[in-house]
Amino acid sequence: MAANYLSSVLKVVKSYLPIADASSWYCAFVLLALILIGGSVRDQSSYYDIHEEAEAEAAARRGKPNNLHLRPCDEIYVVGEGETLHTISDKCGDPFIVERNPHIHDPDDVFPGLVIKITPNPYPNSML
Repeated sequence: MAANYLSSVLKVVKSYLPIADASSWYCAFVLLALILIGGSVRDQSSYYDIHEEAEAEAAARRGKPNNLHLRPCDEIYVVGEGETLHTISDKCGDPFIVERNPHIHDPDDVFPGLVIKITPNPYPNSML
């Protein structure tokens, strides 16, 4: 009886081996594809970062202002040259910069290097 049961179990296991082998190869190919795609996406993003830096350097050599619109809006923001609270508010989508920064007594007295706290909006140019 035990030998009969053991031989039936072996037959079932042997019938699933080709399926398990095929699925493991499929998983390996999918993993390889994801790794290759992930590498190409990272390469493209670094290409765009380098391209933006090159454009900013070329603009600086021509005497044009830097591309301030390319800077991200983080919660802690350092004011750049040529920026005003109005331009930062428009770019980052935070209309309450003065209210959140009690150290700013005069909104017109903003200088490069001033550190301010903002609440960035992920969609600054859209209607809220």
